[in-house]
Amino acid sequence: MKIRSKLAWTFILLLIFGITSISSYSIVFIRDYLLEEGRAEMERDTRWLAVTVSSLGDDARFEERLRETARTSGYQLAIYDSTGQQLNTFASSDTLIPMSRRLTAGVMESVKARNNLPLLPENPNSEVLTSYVSLDQPLAGAKYLQAAQFKDEIYEPIKTIRWIIYYGMFISIGLVVIVSIWIARYVTKPITQIKDAAQDIADGDVDREIDISRSDEFGTLATSLNQMASKLRADTEQIKQFAEKQRQFFADITHEIRNPLHTISGALDMLELDKLSEEKKDKYIATAKKQTERISHLFKDLKILQRYDSDEYFVERQKFDLADTARHIKDWYSDQAGKKGLELNIDQHSCDVIGDPGKIEQVLDNLISNALKYTNEGSVDLTYTTKDSKVTVIIEDTGIGISDEHLDRLFDRFYRTDKARSRDKGGTGLGLAVVKSIIKGHGSEIHVESEVGQGTRFWFTLPKG
Repeated sequence: MKIRSKLAWTFILLLIFGITSISSYSIVFIRDYLLEEGRAEMERDTRWLAVTVSSLGDDARFEERLRETARTSGYQLAIYDSTGQQLNTFASSDTLIPMSRRLTAGVMESVKARNNLPLLPENPNSEVLTSYVSLDQPLAGAKYLQAAQFKDEIYEPIKTIRWIIYYGMFISIGLVVIVSIWIARYVTKPITQIKDAAQDIADGDVDREIDISRSDEFGTLATSLNQMASKLRADTEQIKQFAEKQRQFFADITHEIRNPLHTISGALDMLELDKLSEEKKDKYIATAKKQTERISHLFKDLKILQRYDSDEYFVERQKFDLADTARHIKDWYSDQAGKKGLELNIDQHSCDVIGDPGKIEQVLDNLISNALKYTNEGSVDLTYTTKDSKVTVIIEDTGIGISDEHLDRLFDRFYRTDKARSRDKGGTGLGLAVVKSIIKGHGSEIHVESEVGQGTRFWFTLPKG
């Protein structure tokens, strides 16, 4: 059974039970109230009848006048002598009420003890309401008066009231059914919408949105599901991009390894020739070594990137002096810069920072190496300045520069602005990706500015030591 039907039947049954209970209680209450009022009224009437009968006169017309009194009062009357023997009965209508032929001793004692006050015995199982009273002045041998009437006469008004209640109950139940169905539809409509939308999202339709403009819990739930769908859309797009990058990554790494392997294989084939001169042998051996080193650098860079992706202790921070790292860079690249006729300006003033000295040295090594490769004249500069609690490290050159179309993807793995020239210069295509990973591992970002023909500027920040 659907939740809408369950809610509708729950409302209907609860309200029908409530209406029926209230109606039944109302009928019983009114019935008891009418009986109680009837007893009170009969008690008053019996006292009035006792006074009336006592004043009828003790003559031949006594019974005639008593019969008229019975018709006027609406009660069936009976008179008894002092021994409790019935003398006569006077009906108020054609229907006779069975009355005792003789009063019991208990009734007579109770009536005497009440000192002319009426006695109304309670008998819930009897259909007749009876009242006894003693007469102040016995007439024609009559000492006791009994008045009786059917309880149905007292309950007569309740028949009309009962039908009024029943009609109201049936009308209320009809309204309850209609309102319950409407409420069930109103309550379950957003549930159905949310269920359908959730199913669509589960089936892969992450563009599905729930249009529920409500300020209650359903509206909040719909908003949450829309946010979830939006997050799923973003995650799905990100997964697609990641899958595409992974596909490209494997294609690139296969290509990067295949080329040097082919070169090595070709060099080894040439070395197997019998009449190969020593000069050419040295040339092919050098070529094979160079390609082997290239593959070694490739796997070294891949290992660094893999550690960044999976090792939370990729960066081991400590306090160190940038001047020591700068001196190493100066020693490594002074000769290379001199051979190309370039000025290598390395800032070597003492400056303590917090970071991984080995990783920062690798960053500067990659950036200075790239700057020297792509600068044909002018200078390559390494400087660092302190401001507040940050140290900004800047690597700047006057090289060929990078066009704007390449800047956004410059740090992607295996991305090259000029693939042919990059391979000629021995690059692996991972250097800048490694730089970005190391700097992000330090909680910072690597920035770049460049203009074609005017040079390139990289910079990043480290915490001051």
